[in-house]
Amino acid sequence: MVDHLVNTEINSQRIAAVESCFGASGQPLALPGRVLLGEGVLTKECRKKAKPRIFFLFNDILVYGSIVLSKRKYRNQHIIPLEEVTLELLPETLQAKNRWMIKTAKKSFVVSAASSTERQEWISHIEECVRRQLLATGCQPTTEHAAPWIPDKATDICMRCTQTRFSALTRRHHCRQCGFVVCAECSRERFLLPRLSPKPLRVCSLCYRQLAARKRREDREEPGGGAPLCGASSGDEDDSDEDKEGCGEGDWPSRVEFYASGVSWSAFHS
Repeated sequence: MVDHLVNTEINSQRIAAVESCFGASGQPLALPGRVLLGEGVLTKECRKKAKPRIFFLFNDILVYGSIVLSKRKYRNQHIIPLEEVTLELLPETLQAKNRWMIKTAKKSFVVSAASSTERQEWISHIEECVRRQLLATGCQPTTEHAAPWIPDKATDICMRCTQTRFSALTRRHHCRQCGFVVCAECSRERFLLPRLSPKPLRVCSLCYRQLAARKRREDREEPGGGAPLCGASSGDEDDSDEDKEGCGEGDWPSRVEFYASGVSWSAFHS
């Protein structure tokens, strides 16, 4: 289907429509050879609560954003190169169904679909696009992934010391290395994680000790190299996730609508 839609008018119109919905806040998406293969709403597990997000699957990137008005206005555009993506199927529970994790070196997060069939469609077609993109670019699959953040509501106490109880006055923080919800005392350290940020980031006490030990081993193997350790900080960098985006207004579809130009989505693999 990718070859069939390349350089077609209908594909150009679809991509232009997506660009229009994101408006000036979004990046241009039209590139030679780029094809929009599918779109739909998935539920993304954010720090505070799960929220609907619009997703667009292209042959080389995955784009998602917040819904302001369904099929008319989106914001907070995120673009993920598919060669960086790894998917992980998550087990079913009574409270959480049809979930999987989208993992990259910079960010990993959990999404869920309205049905198991819809989930399988997304997973199979993302994986096929990833496979093709890796072949086209000659890249190797990513082996190091960012830890997904544990949602705030998952725990009322610090996941490291297990003593501090969170409240309106005692804030939750997240370790950027393991994703655990921790108290301020257990996350006083900062460490440079180049794949995530050029600035030292908040890490929990356990991850700091492990990262520092690994850094010392690396420095011994390469005398004179490496940056200094970062240690504790009294500052409080922005510890928020994308909950600031808001979940938007307006109704949103419960089914994923895949572009197929008159051909069933499964025909993508034929």
